[in-house]
Amino acid sequence: MKGVTTAMSRRQLLARIGLAAGGSMMYQAMSSLGFAAESGYKGPVHLQGNPKGATVLILGAGMAGMTAAYEMRKAGYKVKILEYNARPGGRNWTLRGGDTYTELGGETQHCGFDDGLYINPGPWRIPHHHRAMLAYCKQFGVALESFVQVNYNAFLHNTEAFGGKPQRFREIDADYKGHVSELLAKVTRQGALDKAVTKEDQELLLESLRSWGGLDKNMAYAMTEESNLRRGYAKYPGGGLSGKPALSKPMAAEDVLRSRLWSQLAAGNGIEMQTSMFQPVGGMDMVGKAFARELGPGVIQYNAKVTNIDQDDHGVTVSYEDTTAPGTTRTEKADWCICTIPFSVLSRIPVKVGPAMSEAITKLPYASSVKVGLQFKRRFWEEDEAIYGGISYTNLPITNISYPSTGFQAPGKGVLLGAYIWGLDAFDFTSHSPAERVKRAVDYGSQIHPQYPKEFDNGVSVAWHRVPSHHGCFGAWNEDLRTQHYEAACQIDGRIAMAGEHISYIPAWQEGAVLSAHDVIGRLHAKVLATGGKA
Repeated sequence: MKGVTTAMSRRQLLARIGLAAGGSMMYQAMSSLGFAAESGYKGPVHLQGNPKGATVLILGAGMAGMTAAYEMRKAGYKVKILEYNARPGGRNWTLRGGDTYTELGGETQHCGFDDGLYINPGPWRIPHHHRAMLAYCKQFGVALESFVQVNYNAFLHNTEAFGGKPQRFREIDADYKGHVSELLAKVTRQGALDKAVTKEDQELLLESLRSWGGLDKNMAYAMTEESNLRRGYAKYPGGGLSGKPALSKPMAAEDVLRSRLWSQLAAGNGIEMQTSMFQPVGGMDMVGKAFARELGPGVIQYNAKVTNIDQDDHGVTVSYEDTTAPGTTRTEKADWCICTIPFSVLSRIPVKVGPAMSEAITKLPYASSVKVGLQFKRRFWEEDEAIYGGISYTNLPITNISYPSTGFQAPGKGVLLGAYIWGLDAFDFTSHSPAERVKRAVDYGSQIHPQYPKEFDNGVSVAWHRVPSHHGCFGAWNEDLRTQHYEAACQIDGRIAMAGEHISYIPAWQEGAVLSAHDVIGRLHAKVLATGGKA
């Protein structure tokens, strides 16, 4: 092709060495969906100007709704929130022992976890660069602790590789990098890079490959001290006469490549998953509870199922049913309305907006997701396998197993995330009863941890397409849908505006919901000031 060269500069070559772990594919896929965007948080919100007593009705007490209420009330607005659930937070939700949850279809689960143990059915971690969420946690006194995303002692598992036996993350990581380093070293030694890289830089490149891949003095990846410092020993060094270590043998290059387990090595490379990551001490709902506490009593009307949203030139009227008294219809009026109800639910509610926004509401699909929390009689993953936090990945339908990043070495029972399922497998799991989902998670998980059947105590599952308040996990925009409908969804339609993770370029993350709220309240405030405040 004219104007295209296959040679690369030495700077390009050396820069690409770090990409040899094969992690770019996952990150590119995340970027295309908007998952890997860094937070656009610019600092605390300052709404200047007097709204003159204007009232705002907010639909939904999730992160977007409570953020909007908190900031607008500070600016002088009179705010009220209508929330479907009997709790704040929306998808910011934690299930603990004694909790009861009823999904669409009427199946009710009673969580049987021991005191202090929990599962987060929705968001479960906060990346280091989600600065808006971190800022509110700091402001509201929500204690944080580290969330372990990558654990080199966790497992990578493929039913069609290594006889279905799980492999340690570090072993695949070390052997993959080692074999790639050896191949690159051979190419460098053969002079294939002479025209693009100087001899001096070739020597530097070889030195870097030997260090990066744990190669021996002959630039080979072999059963040596260098490789074992990465992949682990067959028998670890000890003391006295019995302390001599035994070296472990690296897997063959073809076995590592054909296993495809290297596809999970980049789990902590994408910007959303890089350390440090955090979780609130005691459960993710500590954030939702903190927002509700800051808002104070009377701001959030719980158990309010919105049934109609109307507007005219003078204001907004919302009808809702008190779910504690079925059949009762009540109304709430305000000058303005911010609606954070997911489009998966809003598409079923009469709402008086223009055709462009109406079409956007009906066109956005929602991703399916299932989480299964499993309580075991003991923390065998720590006691038997020395796995403290982190995630094991598998090609089984459960997708992964996440180990708790808190309570390390605690006596007694423990809870882990036994499944986090997406796509077609999530729809399949959703079609089964909660008890069957738990049983399947135990059955599949036993292929990675044989202790499962003996140690299992009880479990709970949440399939987001069956959550009454959401009917799905998050708004699944693609490039075409964003081009056609995203701008319309973001507009202030008369006196109604939208907010939530679905009105952001960081879908599925709480940060997207918070920044969506920041954006819409700024635009709405400007409109209120321009129109003189109250209707």
